[in-house]
Amino acid sequence: MPGCGVTTGRWQRPGWLAPAVDLRRDGLLPDALAGLTLAALAIPEVLGYARIAGMPVEAGLYTMVVPMIVFALLGASRRLVVGADSATAAMLAAGLGALAIPAASPEYVRLAGTTALVVGVLLVVARVVRLGALGNFLSRTVLVGFLTGVGIQVAVGQLPEALGLVPVPGQAPEKLVAVVAHLGDASPVAVGTAAGVVVTVLVARRVSRRIPAALVAVVASIVVTAPAGLDRRGLLVLGVVPAGLPGLELPSFALDDVRAVFPIALSMLVVILAQSAATSRAYAARHGETPDTDRDVVGLAGANIGAAFTGAFVVNGSPTKTQMVDGAGGRSQLAHLTAAAVTIVAILLLTPYLSLLPLAALAAVVLLIGVELVDVAGLRRIWALRRSEFVVALLTTVAVVVLGVETGIVVAVVVSIVDHLRHSYAPRSSVLVKSAQGHWRSLPVEAGARTVDGLVVHRFGSGLYFANASRFAEDVRLLTATGPPVRWYCLDAAAIGDVDYSAGTVLLAVHDALRANGIRMVVSNLVVPVRGQLDRYGVIERIGEDGCFDTSGEVLEEFQRSTHT
Repeated sequence: MPGCGVTTGRWQRPGWLAPAVDLRRDGLLPDALAGLTLAALAIPEVLGYARIAGMPVEAGLYTMVVPMIVFALLGASRRLVVGADSATAAMLAAGLGALAIPAASPEYVRLAGTTALVVGVLLVVARVVRLGALGNFLSRTVLVGFLTGVGIQVAVGQLPEALGLVPVPGQAPEKLVAVVAHLGDASPVAVGTAAGVVVTVLVARRVSRRIPAALVAVVASIVVTAPAGLDRRGLLVLGVVPAGLPGLELPSFALDDVRAVFPIALSMLVVILAQSAATSRAYAARHGETPDTDRDVVGLAGANIGAAFTGAFVVNGSPTKTQMVDGAGGRSQLAHLTAAAVTIVAILLLTPYLSLLPLAALAAVVLLIGVELVDVAGLRRIWALRRSEFVVALLTTVAVVVLGVETGIVVAVVVSIVDHLRHSYAPRSSVLVKSAQGHWRSLPVEAGARTVDGLVVHRFGSGLYFANASRFAEDVRLLTATGPPVRWYCLDAAAIGDVDYSAGTVLLAVHDALRANGIRMVVSNLVVPVRGQLDRYGVIERIGEDGCFDTSGEVLEEFQRSTHT
């Protein structure tokens, strides 16, 4: 029936279902395997995040049920996986810990739910005011650097448990220094277990990328641990994981509690918007897809509200989980729905076996995921094609590694904006010249450049604003004060989409300086909004209506006509 759904192959997709859910037959098996792999790797990971957040360990499992399902149905990204995240988990622990509430206590869990609820509401507000556009301030160069930095941070963070050492707080450099300082205390059993997992994964991938290598390694480590008695020989394991599906858990609605968690939720909002947008855009660019950040914000809002009422905690777009799915061949959020289903089965039936998972095995798998996030090929391409942008990518990587994801994201946004301003500050402007065939071609802005004798048609290559207005004035002086005399100066505004107040005053000054030197200033190719701006600034009044031309070709014709009369 028309209007009831979208047809994909022989399947009928309900109209309310997110377009990211791929129901084609040829997508079912890869997505199912990717979801199985995601569950196998992420279940132990989220148990660790629950410990970081100060929540009961089962709360980590709950982040992979309702929140993951809600985002799969409401979000737009085919790649982004939403779940518990190290950055927001650490922020939750720091924020609620400052309130002097015992970790994992009922009150702590209620306030964690309140925090997730406030985050969800703030994300709804962010969607209404279109704060999802924050992702537009992250260039492809910055995204390569961001994921590389996250990969290094994740890999270094797993080294202590992979070596059987006690994890230390701090950023990647501090952790690396601590690992090197305590190498002599490494556990041979832990090192052997981690090495075995790495070898298993690498060999399986070498045989076929279709083999869920990480899943095989995790299962093998659990199977070997108990019979060999490795847990009694110093190999640390996850330990007891309570069973049972998440039930309805009401957060605190008390106004004082909402006020207490609001600053925590607000800081989390910035991290969630930026990290989720960065991850979604990076993987969309990698696969030639178009991101829809606004719809992803809706999915994130629903996921956090779902977490608030199911005993979970704040969820975020996760680079590591996204890489798990991507590396396993997942192509749609059907993989995430599969992972949620597997998690439900694990909660009901497999928690006794999860308790035997060696921490060293888990650390080795996550370490490999971190290494995969390091985009060496992307960095090489940027280095080969644009050295200045390689510096931008490198700065972003260093910021994430040294300062952490939260601060690194802010630095990434600032670096993107600065990089944009650098280009717009010194735009690629040109002098337009007609070829023998009658077509316009561009010449560099240099002393003596002319369109024809007595005329300069100057196409400024960017919007005019306070930072580049002086550059524009310098270009005009260079073109009109050197070389053969100039009678007309034409500003071709085809590339100018905006003129701010400061640039408007500069245009007035340029006009007056040209007129004082006997040069007529005209403009061409003005778009309607810019024409309106120049009207308000008084520029059109100075130039005159007869000085406004639709095209630079008309300027040339009028100039030549005036010289022959």
